[in-house]
Amino acid sequence: MTEGNFVDYTKVNLESGRGGKGSTHLHREKYIEKGGPDGGDGGRGGHIILRGNKNLWTLYHFKYKRHFKAAQGGNGAKQRRTGEDGEDIYIDLPLGTVVRDTETGKIVHEVLEDGDEFIICEGGLGGRGNWHFKSSTRQTPRYAQPGTEGQAVDVTFELKVLADVGLVGFPNAGKSTLLSVLTAAKPKIANYEFTTLKPNLGIVEYRDFQTFVIADIPGIIEGAAEGKGIGHRFLRHIERNSTLLFLIPADSDDISAEYEILLNELRKYNPEMLDKERFVAISKADMLDEELMEQMREELDNQGAFNGAPYMFISSISQYNMQQLKDRLWQMLNEE
Repeated sequence: MTEGNFVDYTKVNLESGRGGKGSTHLHREKYIEKGGPDGGDGGRGGHIILRGNKNLWTLYHFKYKRHFKAAQGGNGAKQRRTGEDGEDIYIDLPLGTVVRDTETGKIVHEVLEDGDEFIICEGGLGGRGNWHFKSSTRQTPRYAQPGTEGQAVDVTFELKVLADVGLVGFPNAGKSTLLSVLTAAKPKIANYEFTTLKPNLGIVEYRDFQTFVIADIPGIIEGAAEGKGIGHRFLRHIERNSTLLFLIPADSDDISAEYEILLNELRKYNPEMLDKERFVAISKADMLDEELMEQMREELDNQGAFNGAPYMFISSISQYNMQQLKDRLWQMLNEE
């Protein structure tokens, strides 16, 4: 999937169908001149229905179509025949999509299950035919109800990537390289900041044909919680990850301070993010020898650098500790 095809935010206009009109027909038959009212009811207008689809990973299919209007219900007919219901419109959404009312910002629905259906706009009711209104004093009513209007709403679709592990780190920390080594994903990799502008998903193949999903997300910067840089567009994608993998390069000026900045941005955005399991990977360990690595390990332990979160030195280039990293992540994802 190319970056240009990854759409994670879009606004759409939805309108359900109007109900059909009731019929004012009066029964006529040979030798029966005044058979009374027999007008049928109008059909229901078409619904707009949201549906979860596990085969979708992006909102790209809304890039060129953002207005959806369901069909009107059919009008009633003679012999009390009810008009046809308007055809419903199904809108497929990837799992992890949040649906908000554009005007109020209120969450209307969250798509979490494949096949999950939610009627977001109900079709208008069909009008009742004239036979409903006959009585002993009004035997030939010549009126019927019109159908009611459908509903119209402007909504915003926000995709929050569904993955088991979310990669958290500053730009150019090596997240894309790590993803390319752990999985078959082929993210854009270069030695400059903000190479990754859209989330990349990869499936990690583990022992005995088991797998888990890891997401490389645009690098966080100080102030992201206030919307600086990519800001909220990044942060919302790690809300659904059960485990956060912090990636900090070994050549960082201050590993402990960098971790605290990342943690603080998550805390400001949503304090509940700190309740997730956390693991720290110190990348680019191929630049270190054993003596320097042991010295750094002692300093980090003495500082209590990661507030008790476990850590490990790794190298995507030399494959150092790659299998051990998989083992640890799998253990965190599956422990009770």
